[in-house]
Amino acid sequence: MTIASKTPLTAGSTRLISLSNAMPWAFAALFLLCLPFVFQSNSALTIMNQMAITIVFALSYNMLLGQGGMLSFGHAVYMGLGGFFAMHVMNMVEDGLWLPLPFLPIVGGLFGMVFAFLIGSFSTRRAGTVFAMISLGVGELIAACSVIIVVFFGGEEGISGDRTMGPPVFGYEFLTQQEVYYLTVVWLLLAALLMYLFSRTPIGRIANAVRDNEERAEFLGYSQRNVRWISFCASGFFAGVAGSLFAINFEILTEENLNLATSGSILLITFIGGAGFFVGPIIGAIVFTLLQTVLGLHTELWALYLGILFVSCVMFFPSGFAGLIAMHRRPLALGKMKLLIKPYLKVAIPAITSVLSLAAVLEILFHKRHGYGGDHEMHLYGIAFDSGGYQAVAFATIIAAISLILVSRVLPEIREAWDNANHAEDRA
Repeated sequence: MTIASKTPLTAGSTRLISLSNAMPWAFAALFLLCLPFVFQSNSALTIMNQMAITIVFALSYNMLLGQGGMLSFGHAVYMGLGGFFAMHVMNMVEDGLWLPLPFLPIVGGLFGMVFAFLIGSFSTRRAGTVFAMISLGVGELIAACSVIIVVFFGGEEGISGDRTMGPPVFGYEFLTQQEVYYLTVVWLLLAALLMYLFSRTPIGRIANAVRDNEERAEFLGYSQRNVRWISFCASGFFAGVAGSLFAINFEILTEENLNLATSGSILLITFIGGAGFFVGPIIGAIVFTLLQTVLGLHTELWALYLGILFVSCVMFFPSGFAGLIAMHRRPLALGKMKLLIKPYLKVAIPAITSVLSLAAVLEILFHKRHGYGGDHEMHLYGIAFDSGGYQAVAFATIIAAISLILVSRVLPEIREAWDNANHAEDRA
């Protein structure tokens, strides 16, 4: 085929490309706007608000780790500082300052960006272990300051405010959780879109190059330090936006919002979802929030399950859930996804059974150890039984062992089907 015979990119095709890029965002907006009509309780709206805030926070962290290759152990600092400053401004609004509540995340974002600018001026000179250790030290320093500087951080009790004291916006005073949800969703879509567009800018592309090979980027004339610094500042801004949304939703911030535990959680969320993909942190934030809230209501071992999930991701699919989904693009493009359906269905039931059985073993042992007043009556999966003996543990262990054996027998079939699904047929 000659160059002249190639089809030019016309204005109509450009519009089609733009439309195809806009469709996922339009679908996401429509989906989020309709959710309150399905989940109408205040508890469900609170969970969805928390999920949206975690998504913004995780996406801002992915700007460092996924796009720039900067492993940070103190990213909660910028979310926390942005949230604390937003809370102070919220209290200033109560004292007479005119500022509509929807603009408060901008204030928190700018404050987070200012601190990212200052800290990034020396922390982004080097990547790798040096950057990670500096971020760890900064995180410890700010966490210590949160207890010492009571005027700004409020001490151990934190600082609180009232979001309803600001001027009404189109008649809304944000008294209900549904109004706060829609405000959070608007900022979620806006922040996610801006972060996505940032990843498509030249500086975002160069950040990928610096992540992959900083020496080559320097050879091409780009300052690796400046690229990391700019990405760091942008990430700090959106982390501050997430902190402001947290202040709006929960109307209180404490030392927990900027300590190392929160920084570790966002690292875990990003890894589980997939740090190399834009949608990865979104998936990780949804999974983490559901485990923390929904599963946390039914068991005290939710953090243990989350840790097991994280270790499993690192060992078996380091690209996270997003990478696991992306692996199936080639079979889908080759039209061979049907080869994988049968082995997947065959392994699904024993795999789910093994997971539930192993979880039952942990729950029964935990109940035996921490049962109150010798109470051994237990309800699990809708079944009531006595956990005093070891019969229930033995039964769950046997079921788990049988299920794992069945899974191991199906794995060779899955490998063969996977190889066939990814093999392109030779064409004459």
